[in-house]
Amino acid sequence: MSATSAGLPATGAVPAEDDAPDRLRSTWYAVQECLRSALDSIRSHPMRSFLTMLGIIIGVASVICVVGLVQGLAQSLSREFQGLGGNTLTLRAETPLEEALRGRENRLKTTDLEQLRHRIDGIRHITPVVLAGGRYGGEVRNGPHVATGQMFGTTSRYQDVQQTYPRHGRFLTDSDDASRRRVVVLGEQLRRDLKLPANPVGRFIQISGEWFRVVGSMEPRGEMFGMSQDNYLVMPYRTALAVTGAGVEPDLWISFAVDDPAEVDNIKAKVRLLVRRLHKLQPGQADDFVVESSDALAKSFNEISTIVTLVVAGIVGVSLLVGGVGIMNIMLVSVTERTREIGIAKALGAPSHFILMQFLIEAVLLALAGGLIGIAVGFLLSLGIAQLIPNFPSPTMPWGAVFGACAFSALVGITFGILPARNAANLVPVEALRYE
Repeated sequence: MSATSAGLPATGAVPAEDDAPDRLRSTWYAVQECLRSALDSIRSHPMRSFLTMLGIIIGVASVICVVGLVQGLAQSLSREFQGLGGNTLTLRAETPLEEALRGRENRLKTTDLEQLRHRIDGIRHITPVVLAGGRYGGEVRNGPHVATGQMFGTTSRYQDVQQTYPRHGRFLTDSDDASRRRVVVLGEQLRRDLKLPANPVGRFIQISGEWFRVVGSMEPRGEMFGMSQDNYLVMPYRTALAVTGAGVEPDLWISFAVDDPAEVDNIKAKVRLLVRRLHKLQPGQADDFVVESSDALAKSFNEISTIVTLVVAGIVGVSLLVGGVGIMNIMLVSVTERTREIGIAKALGAPSHFILMQFLIEAVLLALAGGLIGIAVGFLLSLGIAQLIPNFPSPTMPWGAVFGACAFSALVGITFGILPARNAANLVPVEALRYE
């Protein structure tokens, strides 16, 4: 049997050191022969090759599936955050757990609102927001139909701050607030839950036994974190205080928009200094309030989603090592089976480093092919899972994950293929030819 027919380089003629072009041609020829031999070996044992790649396929498919689902969810939520507007800020009270357990609760006051309105430059719209039905919403009735939703008491500036506007009818007016009218504007989800018509203007609903007239319905805003953003209603601020009886110490939020989005951080710093002074907080004492922005939430979520993606992908990627061990085992068996072929090739002059290169290329090809199949399987798997979960966003596959999976697969092939390749390269021709 010739070395060529055995799939091994037939010549190990080493060109003269000063003949660089010949040396390059010889190396290129050896690489081609090694590549062809590796492909022949893989094709001649298709089932064994597939089983060898199975560990890599499962590992890469798991990583790609997880990355695709997490990145798709992250991008969907980023778009939702961007829709909220990057120049909107919310000031709310914050109560530490120790104080909450003692029954104490920090509150913002109407004086905080007035101070912010008059002493902070750069604020375009500002409005108080009070939770009329408590933190978990309240019950709303339309005849026999009952639904639960968030109830906000606010002013006419709310729509400009939140950048959301009525689809039917009108929003609240200053006269509604001044005269404490029993009027509401409904979110789309709450309207549907109450079985009201698409245009509910003029209909009456009941809140805590009080009748309210619907004067408008808001344009839908979709879902965030799987929860509807349209399950709410708004009523005039003073009406909410009168209905809830919270006129003395309401659970108040303050929402405001800044003129220049680039000044958001600067405005936040000014607000923090002012509110700390108003609340007479001493240096070193923790804030009893929080200033939040939708932009900060988006950045925080992106950072969290990136960390989660890396951690989960790293954990799942450990399974690739199992695939690498499988490749090493099969390659060791292959070296044993082809011992005589290796002996013939070395007897005819094939250098050891060519033998090493051939088996190493075969291991890398197996790992790389497993990685490519795993990428396709993982993407199809993520598509299937996204379809099975209601309202789950479509998966997104960043090119970095695809190239990373290919590169890591090749690295696994090199790492776990080096031992069998070295065993083959170090065989002594005479002993290899005697092998039965």
